[in-house]
Amino acid sequence: MAYYPTGEEPIKVPRFDEAAGFYTTKQRSKIMSKIKGKNSKPELVLRKALWAENLRFRLHDKSLPGKPDIVIKKYKLAIFIDGEFWHGYDWVNLRARLNKNRAFWVPKIERNMQKDSMHNEQLKAIGYTVFRFWSEDVLKNLRQVVNQIMLYIEIAREMKIPFDVR
Repeated sequence: MAYYPTGEEPIKVPRFDEAAGFYTTKQRSKIMSKIKGKNSKPELVLRKALWAENLRFRLHDKSLPGKPDIVIKKYKLAIFIDGEFWHGYDWVNLRARLNKNRAFWVPKIERNMQKDSMHNEQLKAIGYTVFRFWSEDVLKNLRQVVNQIMLYIEIAREMKIPFDVR
């Protein structure tokens, strides 16, 4: 069982199939199958920008909670690039606009948000700093995102933040 810092129960997400009353067209199914969880365009753009800054990192580290998209172990920094739909950007308004298969999507997105919070707490508990960026922010404000990461690293270098050497 996963660790829930607030003691809350995991949100149950119903299976998305016709038996549960959810229907989808073949075209929609094909579109949804193309959505990637790794190596998305925003992730690739940010990785390229960080590499250009001479930052070296690990990708999708399975040993860390939530498998962060980018991990800089030297500075105990975990970076996630979250899709707006999947992780509930402006959730109050998005929730009101969801019309089709609402009984599936509302718990699905709320569960993703719950897991994000849980992973943040777990990473902080083992000494990591967590950065979460919306994919649109990475694409539209790349310089600001990179500057925020570089500022953290510069401060970490100056303060000599303790870190594990493995």
